[in-house]
Amino acid sequence: MRNANHVYTSAEDLERLRAKIAALPNGAHVELELEDGEQLVGIVGARPSLQIFFDLHGHEGTNGTVRLEKPALNHPRATPAPRDIWLDRIVRIDRLDPQSTLGHRPR
Repeated sequence: MRNANHVYTSAEDLERLRAKIAALPNGAHVELELEDGEQLVGIVGARPSLQIFFDLHGHEGTNGTVRLEKPALNHPRATPAPRDIWLDRIVRIDRLDPQSTLGHRPR
């Protein structure tokens, strides 16, 4: 059984998650701000997708994760471990690569 702290079922919530997915294409260099203020910089390992999970109370719903791989720019021999981030925790997405547009704030 796959578990998540929060799951979503409303059309509005699912659209918010889809907007975040659209802003996180495979290979994009991004800076993410999470709901707790933490900021992460890295490369999107693979475009996220929505999946079915169960929350802590056993309710079924949707959420997703994005795998962020940290580039080892200052320590090229280091291989930092990738980190999976829940989509619903992301409050800001800024593209840092040349094909980026202005920062994206998910609804």
